[in-house]
Amino acid sequence: MYYEQDFSPKSRLVALLFCFFLGAFGVHRFYVGKIGTGILMLVTFGGFGLWVIIDLILIIAGAFRDKEGRLVFHWFEPGSI
Repeated sequence: MYYEQDFSPKSRLVALLFCFFLGAFGVHRFYVGKIGTGILMLVTFGGFGLWVIIDLILIIAGAFRDKEGRLVFHWFEPGSI
């Protein structure tokens, strides 16, 4: 069972768009607060493309997590609509 505090306030749609268009630079990881892996993706050009594909799948499936381990699940940020 999931509780509201288990979900990130970050937008899944924004993370998906960042990953799709700027994934090789790790922008989606910077967006969710994962600075270390964002820098690593920046240096390796998204893990030579493989890491970007994996992250795209995780984001689409709703299994991508932010820095605090919360699911980036909601398509829009709370209060944005």
